Amino acid sequence: MVKPETKFWHELKRNTSKIIWTRLENKALFGTPDLLGYPPSGHFFTLELKVTKGNKVTFSPHQISFHVKHNLNSFILVACALDKGKVRLYPGSGILNLVRLGLQLEPLASGWNACASALERL
Repeated sequence: MVKPETKFWHELKRNTSKIIWTRLENKALFGTPDLLGYPPSGHFFTLELKVTKGNKVTFSPHQISFHVKHNLNSFILVACALDKGKVRLYPGSGILNLVRLGLQLEPLASGWNACASALERL
C-alpha cells in the first residue's frame, strides 16, 4: 500500500512541472524538509509535505526548529479535505501559527493551481 505522503509527492510532481524537485532523505539532520525545489528563477527553496485528515497539522520538534531557524525560502504544503481547498501552501516562517491554529490559519495559496503558481514564481 502506498503511503498518503508518497501519493501526495507524485501529485505534486504532476502539478508543478516547471519546478525541478530533489527529495531530501536526510537521516543525519532531523527536521530537514522533504524537498528541495528549483523553480525557473533559479532560487532554491525547501518544501515540507504534510497530509492531514482533520484541522490539525502535526510536526516534530525538529521540523518546527528547522522552519523557525530557516524562515526564508521554506514552505509547507498540506494535503487536506476538498472543502479546505485540497492543498494549502504556508510559509515556513508561519509554522508556529500553523501548529497553534491548524488549517484555520490563512494559507499563502489554496488549491493546486494557486499553489503551483506561487511556487513556480519563487
